[in-house]
Parts: sequence; C-alpha cells; structure tokens
Amino acid sequence: MTIQTTRLSDPAVRAFVAAVNAHDREAFRALLAPGATMADDGDDRNLDQWIDQEIFSSNGHMEVDNESNGGRALIARYRNDTWGEMRTRWDFTVDEDGRIARFETGQA
Repeated sequence: MTIQTTRLSDPAVRAFVAAVNAHDREAFRALLAPGATMADDGDDRNLDQWIDQEIFSSNGHMEVDNESNGGRALIARYRNDTWGEMRTRWDFTVDEDGRIARFETGQA
C-alpha cells in the first residue's frame, strides 16, 4: 500500500519526494545541504549529474511503500523513462538545519 507523500514522517524527506514527483529541480536543490553527497547501489556518484539523469531529464517518480528510521529510510517504487519501474530503498541523512546532507539509494 502506498503512503501518501503528505503523510511521510520526516519533513525533509517529505519535501524531497514531493519535489521529485513535481519535477521541481529548484525546490529539490533547496532541500540539499551545501556539499550534499549521494550514492547509488553503494557507489558514490556525482550528485548534479545523477539527479539530472535519474530524476529530472527522465521524469523520475517515487511511490513510497514503507518508511522506517523516523521517516529517513524508505522503500519505494521508483520509475523513470530510462529504467522503467523498480523497487528501491532510500536512506537519508538530515543535518541540524533540516536539509538533506546525504542520500543513498539502490535496488531493494
């Protein structure tokens, strides 16, 4: 069963999912802490390049099925025009200012 984005527990993670699904690059960038990093399937990636390819230029969309760790760990069905749909895990590190310092994703 999908969890509505508005019902996600962590405000930063909720805003992240909303920005992805709205294809709002500006809102997405505003959520990230300065120097934010990310990894995909365990490999650190270039953040700007990855979000362009995997989210914004390929119509990325998340449907969250499960959350844990106070809303900072998600299991979601993620789809984009490049890869289709897959079951993914997302783990977020949120800094003291409520911005995302790091996220890690990969197949669940």
